[in-house]
Amino acid sequence: MKQVGVLGLGTYVPEKVFTNHDFEKILDTSDEWITEMTGIKERRYAEGMETSDMAYEAAKEAIENSGVDKSEIDLVIVATSTGDHQFPTVATVLQHKLGLRQVPSMDQLAACTGFIYGMVTAQQFIQTGTYKKVLVVGADKLSKITDFSDRSTAVLFGDGAGAVVMGEVSEGYGMHSFELGSNGAGGSYLYDEEETGNIKMNGREVYKFAVRQMGESSVNVTEKAGLVKDDIDMLVPHQANIRIMNAARERMDLPKERMSTTVDKYGNTSAASIPLSIHYEIKNGKIKSGDTLVLVGFGGGLTWGAICLTWGDNKEETHG
Repeated sequence: MKQVGVLGLGTYVPEKVFTNHDFEKILDTSDEWITEMTGIKERRYAEGMETSDMAYEAAKEAIENSGVDKSEIDLVIVATSTGDHQFPTVATVLQHKLGLRQVPSMDQLAACTGFIYGMVTAQQFIQTGTYKKVLVVGADKLSKITDFSDRSTAVLFGDGAGAVVMGEVSEGYGMHSFELGSNGAGGSYLYDEEETGNIKMNGREVYKFAVRQMGESSVNVTEKAGLVKDDIDMLVPHQANIRIMNAARERMDLPKERMSTTVDKYGNTSAASIPLSIHYEIKNGKIKSGDTLVLVGFGGGLTWGAICLTWGDNKEETHG
């Protein structure tokens, strides 16, 4: 069985920063309350850009970082809940913007779990030999579906994109195990309201679900990989809420320094949050080639997923 992993990584966040103090001017809230309840201090908003524009910037960097010629990309997967249009998909727009061959492309909608779903989908195609190099992008412009008069949701979300090029890697590297799941019975807890087009959330129910599922899935993929907690160099959770993230970390019995935390900088960027976090940790020297990571997320649907993988390849340089 082929070992499949990440050959290159790229990210993009918009320039506009919107802080908790900015929300104090438009909502009955405070920086202290937002920070205590969510861990978020600021988030980025895309102005004059669509989801496909952010996806393009991240994907271009990922391809350059991978050392793979773009002519070798033979499948494009974009995880997003905020496409430019219902159709054409972001993936087809991206395929054209990148100047790729007329390869198959598709959007994958699993909300905040989308990037993990996309990575697993890519792994399956590569392992069967159907495709060799797959571009997987997580990109969301949540600001366009945020109700800025609803303080329970408005303060949570931001915009951004992350991308990876996936392909065959050396033995011992790449993805070791994964878990995917969904429970449609919880769909009413987190959804995009048809009448307004805005995010609606039952915060209490989502919190209860996420606290349990993030921890369970993290443990499950670690055990499926034949590993124990001491083998995990970094837990990279979906950056939704610091309390939910800490619950997963505590279930894994990991110290704080072995969990990636970027929710304070970017807020909840949905499908983009995990690649943005990986990139941040690489840039700060906390993830390097050979490190074993657990990626875990949850999202509307309700959906969830986790991956255990060893980053990089047997090269001296770090991918990313």
